Parts: sequence; structure tokens; C-alpha cells
Amino acid sequence: MDQSEAADLHILGVRFYVGDAEGAVERVVRDGGLVVVPAAPALKNLTQDAGYRQALVGADFAIADSALMVWLWNVLEQRRIPKLSGLKYLRTLLEHEDFRGEGRTFWVMPTPASATRNVQWLRQNGVAVRDEDVYLAPLYGAEIEDAELLRRIEAQRPKHIVMAIGGGTQERVGWYLKQQLGYRPAIHCIGAAIGFLSGDQVAIPEWVDRIGMGWLWRVASDPRRYGPRYWEARHLAPLLMKYREKLPVTQN
Repeated sequence: MDQSEAADLHILGVRFYVGDAEGAVERVVRDGGLVVVPAAPALKNLTQDAGYRQALVGADFAIADSALMVWLWNVLEQRRIPKLSGLKYLRTLLEHEDFRGEGRTFWVMPTPASATRNVQWLRQNGVAVRDEDVYLAPLYGAEIEDAELLRRIEAQRPKHIVMAIGGGTQERVGWYLKQQLGYRPAIHCIGAAIGFLSGDQVAIPEWVDRIGMGWLWRVASDPRRYGPRYWEARHLAPLLMKYREKLPVTQN
């Protein structure tokens, strides 16, 4: 079976792609749609964050980036799944011919400093990014609405929209775009992954990413910032043990 046609699997009610990075990229290049890369610290919020929950359930597929989720699932279930990191997905996407040409991409960045560093790295590595292909995200609230972002994307009609902002928010913005745009681009919610390559975030060596220890590398780089975040991920374990493939019940 072609990897681009690999069967998906529902975990906590979210459709996860099962296969390699090349297959995932080929699928979204061909079909467009919303791709999310949920980390364990955010996945545990499925019962509490209605907007995040809606975005993940509404995504065309998710990448199994969370080492904790993959490990737990493979312990609990007979059908094992491979881990596919968001960084590996992005590396593969960046090499795809469909992605690299002028006017093909549109980037939503978190800050001016991040945008400058990320765009410089992209240009140096052969991805044609013009100034008009970059949008600085405002501070979004509980309800996502961004008429200026919609206007610019509709005017340019890029094939690929890359969300490089924080997890929990980028998925909601991606879902908003999927619902509001008058055409079907590929919307990639890759968060900090571009920063790992550009130097805007701590660099994660390929061997560390390959063995699924990127989270530990980040914690070691800044324990005070990332330690509490990944410690919170432990709450994913009882959620996954209880619900397995089903969408968790919401908590009021």
C-alpha cells in the first residue's frame, strides 16, 4: 500500500495519520486541508478547551508527534503506530518542489524577531518567501476572528499556509481559516518546528528527534520554562487509558 494512502487511526477522537513523513506530505500536497501536530501538554486539554477540541476533531489529520502518546498507545493497543515528529514532517515538506516556489507559501509568525530569523533561514535554504508572504499574528482571544489575515490570504491564494505560532492557538486559527477561506489550501500547524531549524528555538539534532527525545532536549535547554509544561503532560495518561480511540467527554 502506498504510504500516501496509509490508513488513519483515531486516538482520543482525533484522526491521526499512520505512516511516514513522505506519505503525509504527499497527501496534503495532493488534497490540501488542515494538518495539526498536537503535543502531549496540549492534548490533555481536549476535555476543557472547546476551541482546541473542535480544531483537532475538524483537522484532516494529525501527526503523531507526542512520544508519550505513541508509547502509551502502543502499550495499550495491539495496532502499534510509529512516532512521526513535527520536525521530521517539516523537514520533508521544505524539500518538496510544490512548497519551494515563489508565492507558494504564506507564513503566520509569532513576533517580528522570529519572523526575521525564520525568513532569513528559509531564503538561505532555497524556500522563496517574499515580505508579503509573512503575517505577524495578533494576540488572539478565546474567539478567533482575523479579517486582515483572511483578506491577505484570499488576495494571494497560496498553496500552503504555515502556522508557526503557539500550540493551542495555531490549531484554532487553522480551523478558522479552513472554515472561512473560499478555497482549500494546505494548512500546516507546525508551531516551533521552524525555529528548531532557524535558531529561533534551541536546535534539536536529527538523532535526538529520531529517538523521540526532542521534548527532553528542550527541557534540558531551559528547565524552568519547559519543565513544568512537560510535567503537565502526565495528565494525558489517564485520559488515554480511559478513552483510547474515543473523544473524551467534556468537563464543565
